[in-house]
Amino acid sequence: MNVCQTCGACCASFRVDFHPAELAGGAFAWEAGVPVALTVPVTPAIVRMAGTDAAAPRCVALGGEVGQCVACTIYEARPSPCREFDTAHDACARARQRHGLPPL
Repeated sequence: MNVCQTCGACCASFRVDFHPAELAGGAFAWEAGVPVALTVPVTPAIVRMAGTDAAAPRCVALGGEVGQCVACTIYEARPSPCREFDTAHDACARARQRHGLPPL
């Protein structure tokens, strides 16, 4: 099993901003694209995954319990910041620490 499927700390730690072209029907969308209903507009050139800018951030597309068993409900259509995030990034270790999980 992929370690990310038992973690999810990044999805409950960071703001996720991306270009509207990655939304459903957009020119740079993967698969069906990120559903507009799961985002909030920031500027004409930036949208944000809902929930990621909260005081206790948690992406609206994250299902499950962080550190136990999680899944992205829009995995095939997830935006570029999520696709580019890697367990080798220092940000991964910071997110895991925030949720009381050891570094990988």
